[in-house]
Amino acid sequence: MTHDRNTTLLDAALRAAARGWYVHPLRPGGKAPALHGEDRCPRTGACASGHLKWEQRATLDADRIRGAWAVHPFNVGIAPGPSGLVVVDLDMPKPEDDADTPSGVDSFKALCERAGQAVPTTYRVRTPSGGMHLYFTAPTTLQLPSSKGKLAKRIDTRAWGGNVVAPGSTVNGQTYEITDPAPVAELPAWLLTALTPAPQPAQPVRIHMPQSGSRAAEVALQRETVAVATAPEGDRNAQLLRSARAVGRFVAWGDLPRTEVEQAFQVAGESAGLPAAECRATVRSALNWSIRTCRPRETAA
Repeated sequence: MTHDRNTTLLDAALRAAARGWYVHPLRPGGKAPALHGEDRCPRTGACASGHLKWEQRATLDADRIRGAWAVHPFNVGIAPGPSGLVVVDLDMPKPEDDADTPSGVDSFKALCERAGQAVPTTYRVRTPSGGMHLYFTAPTTLQLPSSKGKLAKRIDTRAWGGNVVAPGSTVNGQTYEITDPAPVAELPAWLLTALTPAPQPAQPVRIHMPQSGSRAAEVALQRETVAVATAPEGDRNAQLLRSARAVGRFVAWGDLPRTEVEQAFQVAGESAGLPAAECRATVRSALNWSIRTCRPRETAA
């Protein structure tokens, strides 16, 4: 029975990957990612150069997928951001909600009516709770973040930073089922407008620079934090990782206090538009890698 379940879920993962949707294992019977966290990262394989989060490790590689699902009957997670998707999650009322709280499905219908638009025809998946996932292709011009309740109560969206349970997965003995296999529609313009974050007013970046380090270390930190703060959309997290690694050697050598370096990059990353939690995780991972791999000062080029 376990082998049959592994095969069913493996097939679901391969079908999703064949559509260009990046997949990753979820805990068997659950919704949470099954991949290791930073505190248990072996620093090998994909994480050899530093810990990568589940969204970064999601894959289209059929061999990697077969290897993972041969071990356990993992549920299948889809990383919408890398997959070029926005998934609208229409949930059912919770026990703590008021008796007259509408379902996400009803609220979405009301939103469409107010926008003067029909409910979009697109790929749909029914969730075990009776809710619905509506799949849309994401715009290529910007990276939409996931949202919770932004459109209406019991309507969430899964995009960058979000995780979606793929059809074929089972939670509490019930399966996520495709109810409409229609082609994935483009995200409607009115929805894109509603989900696009309001532009933040330009603010000068005020980064407290350590005064106890060497001149070279302080100059490097100043240069790299500016690079992070001014990084273009789509390269912000990667720039933060590169820059923090570049400065990490000065922390390893004792030229700069780690806490002050972390604070400087946190401010720079957030000023560029990265979420605070993402900044903390990236900076911590980058500095850990630099400190672990740094050569002694006398042998460094």
